Amino acid sequence: MSKYSVSLEKVVNDLSLQVVYTPKSISDIYITSQDVNRPGLILTGFEDYFDPERIQFLGLTELEYIKSLAKDEVSVCAERFLSKKPAALIVTRGLECGEIMLNLAQKYEVPVLSTNESTSGCMSATISYLGVELAQRITRHGVLVEVYGEGVLILGDSGVGKSETALELIKRGHRLIADDAVEIRRVSNRTLVGSAPDNIRHFIELRGVGVLNARRLFGMGAVKMTEKVDMVVQLEPWNSEKVYDRLGLENEYTEILGIKVPVTVVPVKPGRNLSIIIEAAAMNNRQKKMGYNAARELLHSLGMTDDIIPAKKELEFWHNF
Repeated sequence: MSKYSVSLEKVVNDLSLQVVYTPKSISDIYITSQDVNRPGLILTGFEDYFDPERIQFLGLTELEYIKSLAKDEVSVCAERFLSKKPAALIVTRGLECGEIMLNLAQKYEVPVLSTNESTSGCMSATISYLGVELAQRITRHGVLVEVYGEGVLILGDSGVGKSETALELIKRGHRLIADDAVEIRRVSNRTLVGSAPDNIRHFIELRGVGVLNARRLFGMGAVKMTEKVDMVVQLEPWNSEKVYDRLGLENEYTEILGIKVPVTVVPVKPGRNLSIIIEAAAMNNRQKKMGYNAARELLHSLGMTDDIIPAKKELEFWHNF
C-alpha cells in the first residue's frame, strides 16, 4: 500500500495553528500518519508502542503533570519523550509548554505548534483532516456528479457520453465534482470521497466543442469540491443480446478500495435520456438506503414473493405482466 504524506505547512494553514518553533521550513516537514497521540504514558515512563510518526498533543493534563515534577525530573521526563523525535507537538488551550520542553524540542528538532482550541476539539479536527489528506486513494476515468444529494460516479468507455450526460445534469440543477479523472479516497471503512485533481477542477471536456469551465458557465452553484461516492452508474452501448435488469430487486455492487458500492448498468442508445435516467437511479438509491424498494412493493401487490423469483424467470415475468 502506498504511503501518502501532507506537508506540515498545509496542516498549519488548514487547521489555523500557530508555529512556536520549527527546525526548518514547515513546507519541508511532512506528516505521514493519520493517527495522533497524547503522550501521557511515555511522560510517566512507559515507552513501549510509542509511534514517533504521530502528531503529539500536550493539553492541560499533561502540562499540569509536568509542573508537578521536580526540576530534574522534568528534564528526564521531557527528554525521554522528545528524544523519540515525534513528527510534531501541538500545545492546546493557548498554554505554554515551558522553557525546558522548548529547549529540548530545539535540541531534537521537534516542531512545536500551538492552538487556543481545547485538546479534544483540536484532536478531533486533526484526526478528521488527516483521515482525508492521508487516505488510501485511486484515480478512475469517469465523471462524479451530485444528484439530489447522492454522489453518482459515472463510468464507461471513452466516447460513450459521460461528459455530455454530466453537462445535462448540471443544466438541470445538479453539481459537478470531477470530469475525466476522479480521485477517490477511502476516508473510513465505509466511506469513499471523490474529488478532482487541482489542475482540472471544474473543467469539462466535450468532443466537438472543447474544454469548458463549468463554474464560469453555470456559476458556483454548479460545482462542488468533494462528494461521497454513493453509487456507480456504468454506461455501456446497448447490446440486444444482453439481458438487462428490469426489476431492480437486489442491488449489484462493485468494489472500490475494498468498499462495496451499488452499481447500476445503463445501456446507451439513441433516444434514451440519460440525465433523467440517472436522476431516477439516484432517487431510487436513496429510497433503498431508507428501506424502501419499489420492486418488492410491486411483487407484493401482485401476490408474489421476491425470494422465489430467480433471475432466469425475469423475462417471463415481464412478458406475462
